[in-house]
Amino acid sequence: MKKNVFALFSLAAVMAGMAGAQAPAAAPTKVAVIQIQAALVSTKEGQKAAAELETKMGPRKKELDGKQAELKDLQDKLQRGGNTLSDSAKEELTRNIDQKTKSFNRQVEDAQAELEAEQQKLLQQLGQKMMQVIDKYAQSNGYSIVLDVSNPNTPVLYASNTIDITKEVIDLYDKTIGTAPAAAAPAKPAPLAPPAAPKPAAAPKPAAPPAAAPAK
Repeated sequence: MKKNVFALFSLAAVMAGMAGAQAPAAAPTKVAVIQIQAALVSTKEGQKAAAELETKMGPRKKELDGKQAELKDLQDKLQRGGNTLSDSAKEELTRNIDQKTKSFNRQVEDAQAELEAEQQKLLQQLGQKMMQVIDKYAQSNGYSIVLDVSNPNTPVLYASNTIDITKEVIDLYDKTIGTAPAAAAPAKPAPLAPPAAPKPAAAPKPAAPPAAAPAK
């Protein structure tokens, strides 16, 4: 009986040793992170596309700038008028400002929507190419996972700079897909803020006549 027990223990030990020899330890998963938004706009092709989009939207921006300046002049006129304008004149000027303000705000919203639509279209076009580059880079360098840490929904609380492959992917994109060098992308203009509603003109103090507006 004891012999049979020892034989069973010996057989189990041999089988365990064989299993350990046949199942080598799995290699650690290699993980990288990337700032995908920064990568897209930092490639030569991305810079060229951004410059072309700004040129395309230039006339619309110039038109809106002119309308904004016109509204500011009307608001200044209402405030400077003070006691010199009749009540009917002030009411007419106020209505004019309100109408132009509403029209201006609608045009700003339309221009912003058009700009965002064009940006999304460009990002989709560039994004498809970028995914090909990321896939190629990851396979060539043995990465199993690449996380986009520029997306706030990506559940990454910390990532070492040593696993950030953004620059390497940009360089590979420019080398394999990028176009000829383009001028650096101009800074993105701040969105136009709707003009403030005109404030009631305060009673003017006796003073010298207002200085003439500088010649344009």
